Amino acid sequence: MEFLLNEEHRMIRDTVREFAQKEIAPVAAHYDETGEFPMPVIKKMGELGLMGIEVPEEYGGAGLDTLSYVLAMEEVAKADVAVSTIMSVNNSLYCHGILTFGTEEQKQKYLAPVASGQAVAAYALTEPQSGSDAANMKTRAVLSDDGTHYIINGRKSWITSGPVADYFILFAMTEPEKRHRGITAFIVEGDTPGLIRGKVEPKLGIRASATCELFFEDMKVPVENVLGEPGQGFKIAMAILDAGRIGIAAQALGVAEAALDASINWAREREAFGHKIGEFEGIQWKIADMKTRIEASRGLIYSAAMAKERAKKTGERYTLQASMAKLFASETAMFCTHQAVQIHGGMGYSKELPVERYFRDAKITEIYEGTSEIQRLVIARQVLGLRGSF
Repeated sequence: MEFLLNEEHRMIRDTVREFAQKEIAPVAAHYDETGEFPMPVIKKMGELGLMGIEVPEEYGGAGLDTLSYVLAMEEVAKADVAVSTIMSVNNSLYCHGILTFGTEEQKQKYLAPVASGQAVAAYALTEPQSGSDAANMKTRAVLSDDGTHYIINGRKSWITSGPVADYFILFAMTEPEKRHRGITAFIVEGDTPGLIRGKVEPKLGIRASATCELFFEDMKVPVENVLGEPGQGFKIAMAILDAGRIGIAAQALGVAEAALDASINWAREREAFGHKIGEFEGIQWKIADMKTRIEASRGLIYSAAMAKERAKKTGERYTLQASMAKLFASETAMFCTHQAVQIHGGMGYSKELPVERYFRDAKITEIYEGTSEIQRLVIARQVLGLRGSF
């Protein structure tokens, strides 16, 4: 797929690769072990333009295209999936959402701090009883009697960057009787009274990416902070997730490549029965399958990135391309990290080497932004021309 990259794309990829291997990879194990939020790393990434890659320069971003974004995500994820998760939320879920649906005033006020890496953003859609079933959300937003603000009560769960976020895109029911057509999106500032952050979740992987529940108790949000129009929240959420799935696909590709690189090096160095283990067919087949799935994933991801770029001009949806890329790349990440642990044998199970972290981190790519099962439903319904609510 190298032929799709122009000179600028190659320069971006190489620059981010050098940065990620120098600034992120050496501290990844520390942040994984401690669970600390890597704010020093995030600020450095902001200075490099990585926290608002597709945001126009007038709003504090780098003003680059979608292919540049997936190349950068891939390189950051090779170094640390947790850091790339924070990057994904800032770029795909928050900045993309406000760029696409926000007013000029909202763009001016809420994009620059996040795109520059000086602030962290979150996307609050999931609830304890409504993950993929967003139409079943219980969080309620009621317009005040004077029409100046909404009063929000409810609860959100598994909110990435929730413990530290300065800004949120929040979804709440304004007309519950309309189900998914009664959802509205809001921009919420992190210090708003009535916003309460729950405990940080102890996760299997991406441990440096802080996750928590959010509680809303009579939280007041001004009407000017409605994103899009009232009742358009579900449409906005799904459109944002299309963009997010491309980012997660690139993230999955990155960790799959890290697993392959580690496996190649190990196969060249490790000896058994008087031979380098890379000389054995069993190991060679694993390497071959890993490489083939990685390159197939890359093709799907680049195709989705180009579809998203076209959509900036045409307004077309790229749901199918995004879901196919996310499904295949995430399952490739799990396949490759599993094979890497197996190739490394006992050392693959040890924290002395990073492959066990790759394995733990890869699993989340099959879950967030829509599980693999949901992606298959999305793809099938797109191909069959069926209406669906995913």
